Amino acid sequence: MSNALQRDLERLVARVEREDGPQAAADPRRQQYHLMPPVGWLNDPNGLCRCGDWYHVFYQYGPFDVTGGVKHWGHYRSKDLLHWEALPVMLYPDQPWDIHGVYSGSALVEDGVMYLYYTGNVKHAGDYDYIKAGRGHNTALAVSRDGVTVASNTLLMENRDYPNGLTCHVRDPKVWAQDGKYYMVQGARTLDDQGQLLVFESTDKVNWTFLQVLKTPRPFGYMWECPDLFCLDGQWFLLCSPQGVPHEETRFQNVYSCGYFPLYGDFRGEYSLGEFVEMDLGFDFYAPQTFQDGTRRLMFGWMGMPDADYTNPTVDSGWQHCLTVPCELRREGDRLLRLPAVEVTALRGAAIAPETVKVFDLEAYTQSSGRMVFRNAAVLEWQEGLVTLSFLQGGAGRTVRRVALERLHTLRVLGDSSSLEIFLNNGVETLSTRYYPQPEAQGVCVSGAEVRVWEMGAMQVTKAEI
Repeated sequence: MSNALQRDLERLVARVEREDGPQAAADPRRQQYHLMPPVGWLNDPNGLCRCGDWYHVFYQYGPFDVTGGVKHWGHYRSKDLLHWEALPVMLYPDQPWDIHGVYSGSALVEDGVMYLYYTGNVKHAGDYDYIKAGRGHNTALAVSRDGVTVASNTLLMENRDYPNGLTCHVRDPKVWAQDGKYYMVQGARTLDDQGQLLVFESTDKVNWTFLQVLKTPRPFGYMWECPDLFCLDGQWFLLCSPQGVPHEETRFQNVYSCGYFPLYGDFRGEYSLGEFVEMDLGFDFYAPQTFQDGTRRLMFGWMGMPDADYTNPTVDSGWQHCLTVPCELRREGDRLLRLPAVEVTALRGAAIAPETVKVFDLEAYTQSSGRMVFRNAAVLEWQEGLVTLSFLQGGAGRTVRRVALERLHTLRVLGDSSSLEIFLNNGVETLSTRYYPQPEAQGVCVSGAEVRVWEMGAMQVTKAEI
């Protein structure tokens, strides 16, 4: 039955991409150097990894519904982060344990084999709230030996296998190898609405034993999604997306947040968590995931925000959302700095006058106060102690985001057709947002800064011939 269902889903996805793809591709708001869905909906990056010569980027993909729908794992791969191949969907909701969505997860690579851990979503029929009852959040493992197709898919854990005291919301496994064993963290919501992470251990990648909970001494949000736990230059960091954190003027301004805790001690035993630091203070950044690439740690994020009260006009053209550019994380004490991966710079063309740009890379040395207006739409302003991002038009409901910053010294802005990624003080803070200037609008108006601007070329994305 599963094979027949997968074939039916394959045919449906292919038909939708063939029929709706031309309309989406013709949208002037399509990005030039960000990964997007061919049609429909995109959210969390999943299964980020390097396997042999290939970087693999999976993502939550709703091909049938531009506002979400039942999730699959869409798939891109590249050898250089610049030239991408669009591959067929890797994971379909075709198993009893994922019939209502192949939710987020991660990849473990060993000996050229990809082990894809994910959450299978099942919503049982009945009068349920789907928080405390009625939902199956199942941990599953799909194995790929060629990086393109799935050789096997196995149910590993279901709700009854998780600790007591939890709601049905346990999801988003992140798996890695360490000290001759395998470890997994999953996000969870307790019955009294506290967010936390579950730590599991395995010796064979299949059978998992619960070790302990990672949490803050006092409640911090009601659910911690999309966890990631890694060591960078000797310091451990716990990355997650907490939901339900009270809003503040310059922190936690979005409906949901994402960021990291420095973790001290051993996540398998005695530990403590430092102060939570947000990864991004813009309107559109959520569910980031990292992976190790040689000596560096790379990260992609979803340039979107669940349950936001602002919109994306691209819905009218049959597609929605994109991923961020790949970024490298660097450590500075207990803080993470985030900057575009060096490969992105290769897309720079000639240096041009700021008043003529549409798709650009901008670097600036700033005075104590100043202002930039991007394509007569988005406005970045700074003064001692504060940076603000707002809109003259084209915000599609986005209003103002504020960053508390003692002094802005340097600025880098990646501007694509319908997005801005703004890196402050060499990645100390970041603001990511979608925006929708008039297609013919161009130029960056600058005061209070010395700038250099390059026109950016497009990534090459082709359909793989498999």
